[in-house]
Amino acid sequence: MNARLPLRAETAISLASPLEVMARLRDHFVEHGTVSGTDERWTVAFDIGEAEALACDGHVRFRVAAADPTSLAYLQWGVAEHVCEFAPAEAPEIVWKGGVIPGAPLPYFREMRVLRARQITPRMRRLTLAGRDLDRFSHGGMHVRLLLSPETDVKPVWPVMGKDGRQAWPEGPRPIHRVYTIRRIDIAAGEIDVDFVLHEGNETPGANFAREARPGDVVGMTGPGGGGLREADWYLLAGDETALPAIGRMLEEMPAGKKVVALVEIADHAERQELQTKAELDLRWLSREGRPAGTTKLLADAIRALDFAADASVFVWAGCEHAAAREIRAHLHMERGLPRRNSLIAAYWRHGMAGEVENSD
Repeated sequence: MNARLPLRAETAISLASPLEVMARLRDHFVEHGTVSGTDERWTVAFDIGEAEALACDGHVRFRVAAADPTSLAYLQWGVAEHVCEFAPAEAPEIVWKGGVIPGAPLPYFREMRVLRARQITPRMRRLTLAGRDLDRFSHGGMHVRLLLSPETDVKPVWPVMGKDGRQAWPEGPRPIHRVYTIRRIDIAAGEIDVDFVLHEGNETPGANFAREARPGDVVGMTGPGGGGLREADWYLLAGDETALPAIGRMLEEMPAGKKVVALVEIADHAERQELQTKAELDLRWLSREGRPAGTTKLLADAIRALDFAADASVFVWAGCEHAAAREIRAHLHMERGLPRRNSLIAAYWRHGMAGEVENSD
């Protein structure tokens, strides 16, 4: 394995069909990294490290290597999660040698405290959170999971490392978790900004936390994660208000010389924000004018109306409601013929449903 990746962990997992599980794992990992080797022994190189699989008599030996504890823990988690997914009837026993000690705090977890809050627009509120050792949250993705108390004045338990490499939970009240974007990070000050859309309704724990947050309030955080932009000459960034924090951060980090079209669906004119960038930006606000979120085709129709080349010079990023994401994905790949590697289309939420949506491309 790569000598520049000093942190290592390994495990041997007994399986009834080692080669079958290895083949399914390889087919999955090829979408996220570079795979090399044979059916009996292969290695996959990810942005965060490497994983190696070797078929032995009745088991598969896995070795993972990374440059930092968070990346190593992610690799352990990924191997364990997908082995259990691809061999569900066996409930394989997984015990790692090396890596984080079982029961220890997760290297990708931080306990954060609210420093301050301010209103960005009538429906968007920004919380500044403080925590220690935030350097790893400055790269490898801009999304985090915030772990929120399930009830007022109840301190939840925080996840720890399980012996199989996945998260384990001590006894006690578990937090509610929601995915958000780090809008700004200041490593030296130990601060991040997170913007919250103030959704209405009872099933809105994130919005409720943002409305009521006071300095000193505690929230858990795991991460970072999520896909970003690939190198291109021309970018299309599209999303509704839930994706506006990500679009704002990507624009701020965009270098000079790039061309960007940003399509942002919002409730009304009052939700417009000042967005900064060094790139050549064509920013278009798409207002629903009173129509409920998730009930229009503003984003999909605006993308259809654009004239752009479907080639390697283009990258499209979109974050929006589930049905809109499906329509946008189908239009880009099936109608325009844009290669899948030239886009990242994420379903941030689903109309009529609370919680996260596991759907991106």
